[in-house]
Amino acid sequence: MALQHSDSKNGGVRRSGAAIPVFPVYLFDVDGTLVDSAPDICSSIQTILANTSRAEVDHPYLKRFIGYHLIDLFQDLFPEIPNEEADKLVSEYRAVYSARDHAATTLYPGVLETLASLPGRKSTATTKATATTRIVLERFGLLPFFDHVQGTDGFPSKPAPDVILHSIAVFGARPQDCLLVGDSAPDMEAGRRAGVQTCAVRYGYGDLVNMAQWEPDYWIDNLSELLPDTVQTSV
Repeated sequence: MALQHSDSKNGGVRRSGAAIPVFPVYLFDVDGTLVDSAPDICSSIQTILANTSRAEVDHPYLKRFIGYHLIDLFQDLFPEIPNEEADKLVSEYRAVYSARDHAATTLYPGVLETLASLPGRKSTATTKATATTRIVLERFGLLPFFDHVQGTDGFPSKPAPDVILHSIAVFGARPQDCLLVGDSAPDMEAGRRAGVQTCAVRYGYGDLVNMAQWEPDYWIDNLSELLPDTVQTSV
């Protein structure tokens, strides 16, 4: 799968002066939004690629795929790979990633404080499996702030809206009462398809130009901008 990419990390894609209202429900992506997990994710992938023809793949290339399903990455690296071989690589990755125990993963600034103070109900909406997501949240002290933990378990991953719709259903909420916060084009597309409001973070892994194509309702540079009475400034 070919990804559009731009080196632009700015460029008129922010909704100027827009205050973010309080939402009844907040849905959060995890990797690149709550935690900087790229060192663990990319190193785990490099470990399983070491004995393949693509051992040279570097972290910047791999970071572009965070937020997509791993199958998308392996099909991009190995266009002719059979499904069963791609599934095997995914399984190998998960074992290596789990063994790293998130040792190189860190919280983004403002995340803990924001989640502790942010009103409304909260759920994750991530491509990670639910069990893995729960481990990450617990490891970094975030689990108590979530009313529900939702990962991608046996249904299509983002940009399909399924993980968002599952969370909404658990809360019995209306899509228009929910704000999805994420760092990638798949997040923004999934949010649009689910009918929720969307907020793009500028500090994660996603390309801003690609995200802007889905016209996020809000852009932020720090998660604390979600807190009440925080007004975004113009670019």
